[in-house]
Amino acid sequence: MLLVHLAPETALKAIRRNGIKASKHGPQGVPAGVYAMPVVQNFYASHQWLRELKQRGARTIVGVYFRVADDEAVWLGHYRGMHEQMTAAQAGGFLSRRAGFEGYEVIVPRKIAAKEIHRTAELPQIIGWRYHPGAHGKKPCGCEFCQRGLFGGRRIRDRYAKEASGTRGDE
Repeated sequence: MLLVHLAPETALKAIRRNGIKASKHGPQGVPAGVYAMPVVQNFYASHQWLRELKQRGARTIVGVYFRVADDEAVWLGHYRGMHEQMTAAQAGGFLSRRAGFEGYEVIVPRKIAAKEIHRTAELPQIIGWRYHPGAHGKKPCGCEFCQRGLFGGRRIRDRYAKEASGTRGDE
């Protein structure tokens, strides 16, 4: 099974040399591991996390493609929900058949060795959702908590405050 891990371009040299380190944190009840998505026919589905990850400050995100055995145990679930242990092939099949795939993630519960990396690739930097799956076309929340440290956050907070006070910006 071919999986893709999205990483900052600045980490690419270290990843090629040492592999992909397992994350220190994972969802409750799931062991720490490497976050990835199965490579399926739908390019958007496989790379949906790119814009969300860019919000953490990375300028450019690259795809690191690696292979795991089809029968290797992985964890699959929605980032806000419970994760279920299954084989890598089952996870790929689940996501390729599902219409509402946004927000799902696969966790490989181990480090990925450098020799397991199949290839790396530059990706278009406009793939995926921001804020949360299904947010496209909806106004972002303008509260201080949701907009802290985000690019353009001040403008969104100011607009939110004007709407809350009942005034319009063109008055």
